[in-house]
Amino acid sequence: MIPANELSPAELAALLAFHADAGVEWLLEDEAVDRFAEFEAIKAKRAEARRAPQSEPIGTGQRQGAAAQPAAPAQSRNAAPAAPAASPPPVAVPDEQAVKEARFAAETARSLPELRTAMESFNHCNLKNSARNLVFVEGDPASGIMIIGPMPYADDDRDGQPFAGRLGEMLERMLFGIGLARQDVLLTNVVPWRPPGNRVPSGREADICRPFIERQIALAEPRQLLLLGNFTARFFFGGADTIHQLRGEWRVLSAGGHRVPALATLHPQDLVTAPVNKRFAWQDLLVFKAKINGR
Repeated sequence: MIPANELSPAELAALLAFHADAGVEWLLEDEAVDRFAEFEAIKAKRAEARRAPQSEPIGTGQRQGAAAQPAAPAQSRNAAPAAPAASPPPVAVPDEQAVKEARFAAETARSLPELRTAMESFNHCNLKNSARNLVFVEGDPASGIMIIGPMPYADDDRDGQPFAGRLGEMLERMLFGIGLARQDVLLTNVVPWRPPGNRVPSGREADICRPFIERQIALAEPRQLLLLGNFTARFFFGGADTIHQLRGEWRVLSAGGHRVPALATLHPQDLVTAPVNKRFAWQDLLVFKAKINGR
C-alpha cells in the first residue's frame, strides 16, 4: 500500500472522497491499525496456552484432586471505591420554550448575515450537538430564485455548505438543463444541522427550525421557490402526500409577510437512487423555467 505522504494532492482528494462516500466521517488513529494481524496474534497466544502443561493448584486444607477456587484479588480496606464511569449529558429534545427562543432569535435578525450569527449562537436544538457545521443559505439573493432542500447530508455537514458532493453535482446538472448555474440562485435547507445518520428530522426538530428557514425567505425575498423532496414539500405544503403527488403544481407560500410562488419537485437523491425519476424532475424543471422566464 502506498503511504499517504507519497500521494499527490489529487490522489489524496480522491481517497478522501472515497472514504466520505463509504460513510467514514473522521479517523480515530494517526496510523492505520492492522486488526487482522492483531487477531492472528491473539489466536497464536491461545494455541500456545493450550499446548502448555497444565498443573492443578491445591489450596490449603483441600484434598488433592479437588478443584481449587481462584483466589479473590486482595483489596485494601482503605482503598477508595472506583468512581462510576461518567455518562454523557442527555441530549434535550426541543420543547415549546426552545421553539419560542428560536422565533425570537430569527425575528431579531435584520439581514442574512445577522441571521447566520444568531443561528451560530443558538444552542437549543439537539441537532446542533451532533452536527459539524451550520449549513446556511448561500448564493445570489439578487437572482430572486431560492432552492430549498430538506437537510444537510454528510458532504454538506463536512464542507459547511448546502448541496455539496455528489448530490450537489446532480443539482448542478438539473440547473444547467434550464440555463441556470449554482452561483445564479440561493441554496439552503429547511433544517440547518445534519441529523445523525441522515435520519428524517422529528416534528419538534422541524418546529424549532421553522423560524429560521422562514426568516431566510423573508429576508432574501425570492420571486420563486423550488422545493426539493418529500420532507421539504410536506413541511411547506402540509399533509402527508408524497412528492409524486405534490410535485409540478405551483402554490403560494407566505413567510414573514413575504408571499412567494413555490413549486415542488424531486430531490437529487431521488434521481441518484432511482434514475427513472429524472423524467419527472425534468418536467417540473421546464415548468419552473417557464415561470422564471415570465411565461
